[in-house]
Amino acid sequence: MGLIGLIIASLTNLFLKNAMMDILLSITGIVIFVALTAYDTQKIKSYMLNAQEDRRLIGNIKIYGALTLYLDFINIFLKLLRLLGKGKK
Repeated sequence: MGLIGLIIASLTNLFLKNAMMDILLSITGIVIFVALTAYDTQKIKSYMLNAQEDRRLIGNIKIYGALTLYLDFINIFLKLLRLLGKGKK
């Protein structure tokens, strides 16, 4: 729900162009994606414990988990760049 709210607020701010709202959205986005990274890590751990000895399933979980965490980290990085790069023009 937080991610959907962030997307809607970002689209709204696209038209309003409010600088303070942009900073607030960046901070909120960082918090949301850090929490999402923790959630995804626990989900991957749970999947691995339930997979037992099925090598093919474990391989698929590893690929899915790596892609999920990669996307989380990329989004955190982009939000940090947006937040810290505001004063440089």
